[in-house]
Amino acid sequence: MTKTDTQRPARLGLPDLGCGIGFRIPHYAHVFDTKPAVDFLEIISENFMVDGGLPLKNLDRALADWRVVQHGVSLGIGASTPLDWDYLRRLKALTRHTGTPWLTDHLCWTRVPGADLHDLMPLPYTEEAVHHVAERVRIVQDFLELRVGLENTSSYLTYRASTLSEWEFVSAIATEGDCGILLDVNNVYVSAYNHGFDAYTYLEALPHERIVQIHLAGHTNKGAYILDTHSDFVVDRVWELYRHVISRVGDVTTLVEWDADIPEFDTLWGEAKKAAAIRDAVRAESHGA
Repeated sequence: MTKTDTQRPARLGLPDLGCGIGFRIPHYAHVFDTKPAVDFLEIISENFMVDGGLPLKNLDRALADWRVVQHGVSLGIGASTPLDWDYLRRLKALTRHTGTPWLTDHLCWTRVPGADLHDLMPLPYTEEAVHHVAERVRIVQDFLELRVGLENTSSYLTYRASTLSEWEFVSAIATEGDCGILLDVNNVYVSAYNHGFDAYTYLEALPHERIVQIHLAGHTNKGAYILDTHSDFVVDRVWELYRHVISRVGDVTTLVEWDADIPEFDTLWGEAKKAAAIRDAVRAESHGA
């Protein structure tokens, strides 16, 4: 586990960085004091899109020892409002600062004229929406001069207007927009549970060569539905799906998210180590075949 990229084959020209964790305030002191052998850290872009102060000081301390990957929550790539060029200029400046190898955000909409909802709202799965998002992501990639990976979101409702499955929708946007996919395996499981589709069908149908990063997380099962809360351990069924993805796709940069009820650092790192162990086991099985 080092700061440098591994020599594994790149996808879309992007490296496999191994298994990392989110860079969260409760862990700052431990991370800086002990310098654990974490492969990389992922930051929420918006938390560091500032002119100075403590956030950037902490970011620079992290950059001194780890690769940092940016993940955003406010791009609003699916919104019907115009792209926010002030936001994009500040985002581009941060990517230059961090040297992030790619940038990720959510396949969703977050704003309407005059208001930002600060939530990841699902899109209707239609050809019109595919073309709309694909055009916008091409513009964003050209402006940022950086590959973008769009993340499948968890959802709790569907649109009557939808004519495509979610996996057809995600695949079409990635292909037409020539962008990457941030595959959130937990979100696939959550949405499959909530809407009654087969998670393995979803995973098989994606363009595997466009999966540039994977997210894993815990959730809250309410019985009739699941909430994507990032507040617990990754469940066994999600680990099974992750193993399946890795067996089909190969090693992909993997991050474990834990954003609520954040545990001690070693608990979170233990989840990242579990992901690394699965990757190692699948790779060993593949080489032994």
